[in-house]
Amino acid sequence: MELGLVLSGQHERVYEGLATVLNPGEVWMCAMWEPHGWQAVLPDTTEVVLTFIPEFLGEEMFETVSWLALFAAPPARRPRLSTPQARRAVLAIGEELAFEIRDRPPAWRSVVRFNLLRLLALLYRQWDVATKSAVAVPSHSNKLARIMPALDMLHRRPGFRVGVREAAAACSFSSSQFRWIFCQTMGMNFAQFRLRARLGFVAHRLLTSDVPTDTIAEEAGFANASHLHHAFAKHYGCTPGQYREHPPSGGDGTGLSPPLLPAGLRQPRAEERRQTRARPSAERQE
Repeated sequence: MELGLVLSGQHERVYEGLATVLNPGEVWMCAMWEPHGWQAVLPDTTEVVLTFIPEFLGEEMFETVSWLALFAAPPARRPRLSTPQARRAVLAIGEELAFEIRDRPPAWRSVVRFNLLRLLALLYRQWDVATKSAVAVPSHSNKLARIMPALDMLHRRPGFRVGVREAAAACSFSSSQFRWIFCQTMGMNFAQFRLRARLGFVAHRLLTSDVPTDTIAEEAGFANASHLHHAFAKHYGCTPGQYREHPPSGGDGTGLSPPLLPAGLRQPRAEERRQTRARPSAERQE
């Protein structure tokens, strides 16, 4: 998973056509291997970005809702911080996270985990009842642990085409049980999640090797380079060749949510920039 927050400047995220401009004290979330794009809209933009696997938070709950619900919701339905007070709290947490990650004092990982949960709790409070009930994530806390063997299998072998039957067996489920529980827990079916994992593996290989695309397609279990080209362009908004030729700034494809080619981002219109720049000063006056 990926959670990031803006400390200063302005940041834009794009999730499959949905563009969101974030100001200081605002947060973004990406599910595992979720294709996304980004760019710093203003100079001197600073951020704190956390990438972590589900085991880092385990079975933590907010009331009766798993923390996974925040990531499993479609991007447009994920919670946003709507008050100046909440954004000030996020900035304080962000500064503490930056210190812990930079200086790494004793028990820094525990402090990072604690602050990550604080951030998610703040976001959870922003959700209205209708949105919470609409998210297809179970309220029971034991579902994640039951599918972890399958997630671990995909994480360790992202280029290998793991079948539903094999994944179900690793979790001691029948195929039908596994399909239902996986979809309820992760907010998408296993085939969709598996494709994201394979494309994430492809992104990593494109940025860290000179291996030809047709060879990478074979490594990742695609029928041929044309099949990979179609799937990659659909999810990443650019071809494998474009991704390799113009790599993301600072990206190596190793994260659980590989960055999208920055050139594929929609540039904010001038009026959008004026509106988003005006917002922080209004909040300071409040």
